Parts: sequence; C-alpha cells; structure tokens
Amino acid sequence: MTIDTLKRLLTFTLLCLAQALIFNRVQLFHTATPLLYVYYILIFPRHYPKWSMLLWGFFLGLALDMFANTPGVTAFSLTFAAAVQPYLLELFIPRDADDQLKVSARTLGWGKFITFASLFTLVYCLLFFSLEAFNFFNWLHWLGCIFGSTLLTMIMITTFESVRK
Repeated sequence: MTIDTLKRLLTFTLLCLAQALIFNRVQLFHTATPLLYVYYILIFPRHYPKWSMLLWGFFLGLALDMFANTPGVTAFSLTFAAAVQPYLLELFIPRDADDQLKVSARTLGWGKFITFASLFTLVYCLLFFSLEAFNFFNWLHWLGCIFGSTLLTMIMITTFESVRK
C-alpha cells in the first residue's frame, strides 16, 4: 500500500465520520446542510485513474448512505461527481499543466479554485437534492436546499483549503 492510498483512506474515514456524526445534524433554516465529503472527490489530482476515482466516490457514498438512511442517493451522486471531476477540472487548468497537478488553491489560484469548487459543488447538490426530493412540488424548498447547501459547503471547503498545506 502506498502512502497516497493510506492518506486517502484516512481522509475517507475522517470525512465519513465527520459527516455522519456532526454535519448531518446541522441544518440551517431546515434547508442548508454542509456536505463536506464533496471535498474528497474535488481534490483528486489531474490524470488520477478514472476507475479509481469512481470506486472511491461510490464507496464513500455507500458508507454515507448507510449512516444517513438515503439508499443509493449519495452513492450515485458521488459516483457521478467523480466521473465529471476530471472533465470539469480541465476547464480551469492550462493546457501545459503538469500531469500530476494536485488540485488546490495554491496550484490553481484562489479565483479558479473557488470557481471550480463552486461549480462542482453546485452540480453535486443539484443531482443529490433532485434525487432525494424526487418531485418538484415544493420547488422553492428544493432550490433553497441546493443553493444553501452549496453555499455552506463552499464556506467549509474554502476554510479547509486555507489551512491545508
């Protein structure tokens, strides 16, 4: 097992436990919930094997589904997010960037990183809350959940990124 795999496993475990034990209980105005585990998929480096990203995303989603009692919603949403991340990342990096570029505010710059992370989080929240609601009768609440959770998650991602080495 490589050091990278051990770090990913430790991050996987910590984010899963933090989400299950702390962040799932936080709801601002009964709509906004911080979904910090999106950060795990967000920071995969450029040219990381896509099949591996899909597996990490699926298993993190599956673990969170077991804790949150959302059968398959998080697993599908995170797997989709892992599939979209490399293509979305290519929009924000220069063509001559290093193949092993690590996604961070230092490497991308704060402006590009925040734009990339916001778009990525918005796509994830849109899919997650659409699957969770599975109807559009209360569309104002649905929009509040999407934009509130995106904003709250982005605040947490920015905070984590500012203290990350």
